[in-house]
Amino acid sequence: MVFLENCEELFKLLVQYSILLFEFSGVSILLFTAVKSIWGCIKRDEHVRLMLAKGIALALEFKLGGEVLRTVIVREWSEMAILGAIIVLRGLLTFLIHWEIKTEEANLS
Repeated sequence: MVFLENCEELFKLLVQYSILLFEFSGVSILLFTAVKSIWGCIKRDEHVRLMLAKGIALALEFKLGGEVLRTVIVREWSEMAILGAIIVLRGLLTFLIHWEIKTEEANLS
């Protein structure tokens, strides 16, 4: 019994650190992309919108991965409902951004 409890605690700790890694990666990508896009605006790069959209999409993918991992340690239905809503919203945002990327790439071609 004690072994199972220790395994569960170790698993929770591993998932929590993994969530932090995914969240940190998403935020880092977003900040890097924002700085790069601002620099692109200053240089008047015509591809800056596409670069920004791709960076935001990648950052959202990492954030979504963190939310999916979070579902592993959720214990209550109310938390699961909130998490589900967040996942759906981030999924929709990712879909819209990918649509924007396709549109922008078509305009540049």
